[in-house]
Amino acid sequence: MNKGKHPVSPEAAKQDPALESNAISEACGPFYTNAANNRGLKNIGYLIRLNFHSISQMIEAEMEPLGLTASQWHPIAIIGLEKANTPASVARTAEVDTGAMTRTLDRLEKKGFLKRHRSTNDRRVVELELTEKGHTVTEKLMPAVSRALNAHLKGFTNEETTLLISFLQRMQQNGNTETYERLLKELENDDGCVLSCNNNRPAT
Repeated sequence: MNKGKHPVSPEAAKQDPALESNAISEACGPFYTNAANNRGLKNIGYLIRLNFHSISQMIEAEMEPLGLTASQWHPIAIIGLEKANTPASVARTAEVDTGAMTRTLDRLEKKGFLKRHRSTNDRRVVELELTEKGHTVTEKLMPAVSRALNAHLKGFTNEETTLLISFLQRMQQNGNTETYERLLKELENDDGCVLSCNNNRPAT
């Protein structure tokens, strides 16, 4: 029961999508209320995790001939796409602790995929730069990502894909607004499109 609050009028809800979403939630209540609808293929969190692992395995299979694991090609992509260029910022972008990322970067440097150098602006800062070998991986990586995503979106229309993206974005906004806002800013500054089947920006 909505105590202490006036009900949202249909007119006000239509003018404000956030109010409309809240009004729907209040009217319908929570979806997951018992164990019966919170298991296996009915559990959204479990389904998202299954798809994440499946997509990662497809990409890793294409990166294996290059001698890269999932934990190793990700920082190469981050650096190659100029999302970050220091160990700390790469770790933050990849959402991995700094210690683990430092060990991964050490391995990549030994394999000849990247090199470290001191910043010309601040000698205390270590910057990361891809070698020619690292750039070659980046060129092969992004098509591999697109192929993996498109394989999982087989049979989806562009409209369905855009709708799916918007739903997942709303879930992320509900769960972690700070990360959502950061990624939204990156999207606004990025002219690229990850999904090769859809050249339109995802709905936000």
